[in-house]
Order: sequence, then C-alpha cells, then structure tokens
Amino acid sequence: MKCPFCQADNDRVIDSRASENGSAIRRRRECLVCKKRYTTSEQIEQLNIKIIKKDGSRVPFDRNKIKQGLEKACWKRPISGEKLDSIVSAVESHIEANFDSEVESRLLGELVMQHLFELDKVAYVRFASVYRQFEHVHDFVDELRPMLSESPRPPR
Repeated sequence: MKCPFCQADNDRVIDSRASENGSAIRRRRECLVCKKRYTTSEQIEQLNIKIIKKDGSRVPFDRNKIKQGLEKACWKRPISGEKLDSIVSAVESHIEANFDSEVESRLLGELVMQHLFELDKVAYVRFASVYRQFEHVHDFVDELRPMLSESPRPPR
C-alpha cells in the first residue's frame, strides 16, 4: 500500500477493525518513511448487478452513489458516518440477496428512503424531494402530511 503523503511503499498496520456491519475492514496504517498515519478500507468486491435507470439505460451498481446521496440528504444533521455506512451496507445486502443481475433504480431509491424514514425525517424529506423530483411546494406538503398527523410537534 503506497502512502498517500510520500508515496512510499513501506507501512505497518496499527489497528484493524470490522466496519459496515462486518462487510468491510478498516485499517489504520503508519508510513515507516514519513511517519504519517492514514486509514484504508478493505471490502468484498462490488456486486455485478446492473441498475435499470428511469430512461431504461443500465449502469453498474455503485455503493458510492448511494453514500453520496445519503451524505447530501443528511448534511448538517446529527447522523454519523457509521450510520450512513450501515444503511449503504443494508441496501447492498438486500440487493445481493434479492436480485440476481438487475434492479430498477425506483426500488433502490425506495429502499434507501425506508431506511432514512426510520433514521431521520428531515433527511428523508430531503432525499425524497430529489429522488421524486419535487417541483412544487405542494409536493413537500403531500410528503409531510402523513408524518405530521402521526406525531405531535416536539417542544423547542
């Protein structure tokens, strides 16, 4: 593994731990040349599943796209990166267990929204507004109406 700072190929592993619900390993490394530390991640190779987009095109499944969408939806929300990684891993596991070669992007988005709904309602609405392409304020109201009727507003 080359050091990202000095490009030397001489390091040692300081710490290893499972992450993403055991589907990955994070390693803390120290370069033996420049003494700087960095983190690497090791995970099972990505699925060979294609995502069928709304326009009918097919693209390879990319867990990083899901993670980026979650990060945008959860921006400035009290949600840890580990929780986002957990959602990505859960979605990936669901797809791997239930689909052989292709899955519609609509199903993928709905699955992500289910996890976000349980985690954080604000992040859920943010994600839904982009995913469902809200064009009018009434779209937001329609999405919020069921949530508002199920629970009283918390005190400020």
